[in-house]
Amino acid sequence: MDVIERRERERVIKEAKDWVASIKGVYSAFLIGSYSRGDFNEGSDVDVLLIGEFNEENPVKRLFAIGSPPGYEVIPLTEREFFEKSRKNNPIIWDIKERGVVLKDDLNLCKRAQLNCVELRSYLVIYSHYPISVVSE
Repeated sequence: MDVIERRERERVIKEAKDWVASIKGVYSAFLIGSYSRGDFNEGSDVDVLLIGEFNEENPVKRLFAIGSPPGYEVIPLTEREFFEKSRKNNPIIWDIKERGVVLKDDLNLCKRAQLNCVELRSYLVIYSHYPISVVSE
């Protein structure tokens, strides 16, 4: 990843972290997908897995209630749904474990789901057997 790509990734991570911080309630949020892996391009969306308690049972209605920014693909899950996907070894969980960037962890999922999160500079990242780039503000 060159300097320009690294700066763009850092900008997106900061933007996503700020957006997640603005959501009222108790949530854990992970950046997944191309921006977390570093293989994004100009057409990439920002993929965020958002785990918490929602008033809506329907995931589509949850999305409308959250009001994500343009260019974001948000996957809203309850804690129960998250742990169910974890037990079933769902690919979303692989994405978090392999290259996820922790944007917020109010639910202490790093520890409870054994995600091996570590704090590097001002962002949390997740250790895996893949190389992880450090992102700073």
